[in-house]
Amino acid sequence: MSGLIHIYTGDGKGKTTAATGLMVRSLGYGKKILFVQMQKAIPSGEISIISKFSNAVVIRCTDKKKFYFYMDELEKKEYITQHKEGFSKAIELIKNESFDLVVFDEIISTVNEKILSIDKLIDFLNNKPKNLEVVLTGRNAPKELIDIADYVSDIVCVKHPYDKGINARKGVEY
Repeated sequence: MSGLIHIYTGDGKGKTTAATGLMVRSLGYGKKILFVQMQKAIPSGEISIISKFSNAVVIRCTDKKKFYFYMDELEKKEYITQHKEGFSKAIELIKNESFDLVVFDEIISTVNEKILSIDKLIDFLNNKPKNLEVVLTGRNAPKELIDIADYVSDIVCVKHPYDKGINARKGVEY
């Protein structure tokens, strides 16, 4: 059976949560997973759970605690380097180990901001191991990725507490 490509995109809450649900399901069946977290400087709750499994590997790509568009040029350069190194490390692990599932959390945003090349991501997707299930998350999935994907879920925000000034809460939004 071939591994398929999933995209969780849109402006609504729940893209990473959906990917985490799939990781938990896979871990429950003893599958080996790789979770690559991009653009999130604060370790989110799913990492503390997933890291407890011997059949899970986590790569965090940044320690920068501000949004990319607020960074100065030096911070952006470091951020880009961290993400390129994280992506390269993930690709090497995938080549050298047998994973059942890889989640690239926020990779779509990383591609949209030109931090990572869409061509490199597409090349990986077109040449991934046959049985590897791949999940991509992030807002505004480009058509090129949607065309390659087998599943695409567009998570729409109808209402969000942030609109009332309520910031992200530990254990709920991160």
